[in-house]
Amino acid sequence: MPIEIVCKIKFSEEDAKPKEKEEGDEQSLLGAACQGAPPRDLATFASSSTLHGLGHACGRGPRGLRRSLWALALLASLAAFLYQVVGLARSYLARPHLVSLDPAGVAPVLGFPAVTLCNINRFRHSALSDADIFHLANLTGLPPKDRDGHRAAGLRYPEPDMVDILNRTGHQLADMLKSCNFSGHHCSASNFSVVYTRYGKCYTFNADPQSPRPSRAGGMGSGLEIMLDIQQEEYLPIWRETNETSFEAGIRVQIHSQEEPPYIHQLGFGVSPGFQTFVSCQEQRLTYLPQPWGNCRAKSEGGEPELQGYASYSVSACRLRCEKEAVLARCHCRMVHMPGNETICSPNIYIECADHTLDSLGGGSGGRCACPLPCNLTRYGKEISMVRIPNRSSARYLARKYNRNETYIRENFLVLDVFFEALTSESVEQRAVYGLSSLLGDIGGQMGLFLGASVLTFLEILDYIYEVSWDRLKRTWRRPKPPLRTSAGGISTLGLQELKDQSPCPGRGCAEGGGASSLLPNHHHPHGPPGGLFEDFAC
Repeated sequence: MPIEIVCKIKFSEEDAKPKEKEEGDEQSLLGAACQGAPPRDLATFASSSTLHGLGHACGRGPRGLRRSLWALALLASLAAFLYQVVGLARSYLARPHLVSLDPAGVAPVLGFPAVTLCNINRFRHSALSDADIFHLANLTGLPPKDRDGHRAAGLRYPEPDMVDILNRTGHQLADMLKSCNFSGHHCSASNFSVVYTRYGKCYTFNADPQSPRPSRAGGMGSGLEIMLDIQQEEYLPIWRETNETSFEAGIRVQIHSQEEPPYIHQLGFGVSPGFQTFVSCQEQRLTYLPQPWGNCRAKSEGGEPELQGYASYSVSACRLRCEKEAVLARCHCRMVHMPGNETICSPNIYIECADHTLDSLGGGSGGRCACPLPCNLTRYGKEISMVRIPNRSSARYLARKYNRNETYIRENFLVLDVFFEALTSESVEQRAVYGLSSLLGDIGGQMGLFLGASVLTFLEILDYIYEVSWDRLKRTWRRPKPPLRTSAGGISTLGLQELKDQSPCPGRGCAEGGGASSLLPNHHHPHGPPGGLFEDFAC
């Protein structure tokens, strides 16, 4: 007869609780020693946080209307704070700036600007040779002729040198300059330096940036005063019109700083013969903001030249560089007034290259040639006035002095007077209205107004989030292994294999040999399945 042994063991609750308590105490001590203190719950953190209102909304205590109102007030304050922060951020990202005008006090000495002047007529007719007229036909519009005055189709001349042509045929300052005075002292053509522009050979007074001439007084008579003869009889006759043909008579003048080259064909102003022109100047020192407030170009930190051929950056130098690149790309040469060591364009393609230069630039900072303003530059504001010269008495005097008739004096003579209105300079400066310090100060004010918080408060919140997140990660990594024995309803099921493993006798022979086994021998069940063994014990 098969025997089935069922053993049920039930522990009383009084016996189980002390054991559980002892095991729990042991685990808590081990956890505290090995893993550190457990993370704080939200109520504990809210009670100790420096964020105003968080302890009332999320702290310990019964939940009711009072806590709900505190939570609503906290959310409303947080929403108002975020709304204000968004507005402040938009104001900061707009990069607002203002322009301040600060008139400086009277200075004992003020650096006099550079004065560049060009005769509007580029070539003297009497100085042109047959070869010059032949080579400059496209530029001047004059028909090429031989020495007998007849057109010849097969004329051949050696390759021209444009620099030599400009030097020989341009108006010579020694012939044009009739009188020169600077601050009451006599000056001459030797005080001018030669410079090449779109008008050919020009002259600059006070061009050396290393030793500029000082001006020690303001008003007329304290600056540069020159009398010029524009030599209209040397102007080229007009046979046909070209893009370089000029119908004017007089000179072009540009007043600029010594650090920038003259850009007289666009920035100069005209002075007519038969007038004395007064130019009252005032120095203006302009300061612009770099990115992100403005678009000015700051100086290089290394001190190296920023543009090839120029000691310092300026808009005029940048424009000339762009013109040179356009001409090099089209004509594989450069014009005389452009810097560099490349080959100078020949006169027969000179006008073509000049026209292509103007078409390629696009103009301004938005065109192909982007030339931003330097962050610091000096300009000279001008007020121009004029009176007619000569009067009847001076016309007769000047005619006798220079051996000319009165008509010639009226048609060719002019006087240019450039001076400082006063020895003061204006400082025009762009200033940032809303900087980073202002943004942080406003955010801190809004934070204190709506939340009563500070930067340390947000550090507390981040620290609490880190503490909770790190504890959950450690719990995920250290999951306990599932137990070998499961309990259900106070009855534990123990497999026979486990009993065999725990038995001192490894096989059946021990039981049959001497009865030393603690288990009863197996019995076959007549009605059971094959092997009909009851191998499980219920305890």
